[in-house]
Amino acid sequence: MKLTVLGCSGGIGSGRHTTCFKVDDDVLIDAGSGITTLDFEALVKIDHVFITHAHLDHVLGLPLLLDSVGDMRPDPVTVHALPEVLDVLAKHLFNWNLWPDFREIPSKEAPWLRFAPLALGEAYTLNGRTFTPLPVNHVVPACGLQVATAAGSLVFSGDTTHSDAFIQALNAIPDLRHLIIETSFENELVEVAKASKHHWPDSLAAELQSLTVHPEVWITHLKPGNESAIMNELRAAAPGWGVEALMQGQVIEVGGRG
Repeated sequence: MKLTVLGCSGGIGSGRHTTCFKVDDDVLIDAGSGITTLDFEALVKIDHVFITHAHLDHVLGLPLLLDSVGDMRPDPVTVHALPEVLDVLAKHLFNWNLWPDFREIPSKEAPWLRFAPLALGEAYTLNGRTFTPLPVNHVVPACGLQVATAAGSLVFSGDTTHSDAFIQALNAIPDLRHLIIETSFENELVEVAKASKHHWPDSLAAELQSLTVHPEVWITHLKPGNESAIMNELRAAAPGWGVEALMQGQVIEVGGRG
């Protein structure tokens, strides 16, 4: 399984794009502005999108994807998410006011979009890759996502702060090869991080100490302009983990280092 990082920033500017990962050629995890880096031919191949939560930086490319390639595809794009997340997308995005409801275009019988609810812990398998939502702790309904293959597993945290349930879920994955986890703010902005339920270096370091598995750790959702400060503080707070900042364009292959 190959994961390509289309966007991994906590904001935009100077080539930065928000969260969007491509799994092989047919699946997206989140649909932030990173989706705009794909060419038209690649967009047409996207069959499934797994959304961790409904915040704009993780979904803003979804309506544009459908508008761009919906008529070129034989089947609808399937969006998988927690029921609460799909409810937000239906009420506040695909609501005919902010954007047309592509679940009814060109008709309800043959739409360009369909929703597929997934509960926490419920696995969905596509061509040898199993996607499972994991519990996290954010200001809105949200999940992390495990992608399991015969070669091992990768987990993306989505947006989260400390979560005992997430740590327990990670420790229950003995073949965890890669952990992509957010750290949004440096330590001096701890109150902002707490209010918005994001990690800061000291909180993530404490999280890593609770792990009994030892995956490669990639840091995502770094706020623009603060990337170096966050990573420096994190390396000091979590020595021995070899944490690295995730980079746009990076490719991670489960079973090896990208």
